[in-house]
Amino acid sequence: MHRIPPAQVGRARSLRKEMPPAEVALWDVLRGRGLGVRFRRQVPLGIYIVDFYCPEWELVIEVDGWTHEAGTDAERDAFVRGEGFVVLLVSNDDVMRNVDGV
Repeated sequence: MHRIPPAQVGRARSLRKEMPPAEVALWDVLRGRGLGVRFRRQVPLGIYIVDFYCPEWELVIEVDGWTHEAGTDAERDAFVRGEGFVVLLVSNDDVMRNVDGV
């Protein structure tokens, strides 16, 4: 794992306080070992901050909405996959329409 820049830690804390509705809805399902494993939210990985992270499954879940940018997202996903994690991309619409299916 790479050293996390101190600015990323503060940014992640800020993002936890300002989660969009789709991320809040998914977090309500994932929190408290809702799926039998622990998830963390807004986690710094290297220079990136991922929406949800499960260390036990080596899984990262990204909820893509209007704040995401295709080029940056592709770089982030490549970095995260390079670190050995599986990346699951879901849309805001999918979460809001069918959070249990997601």
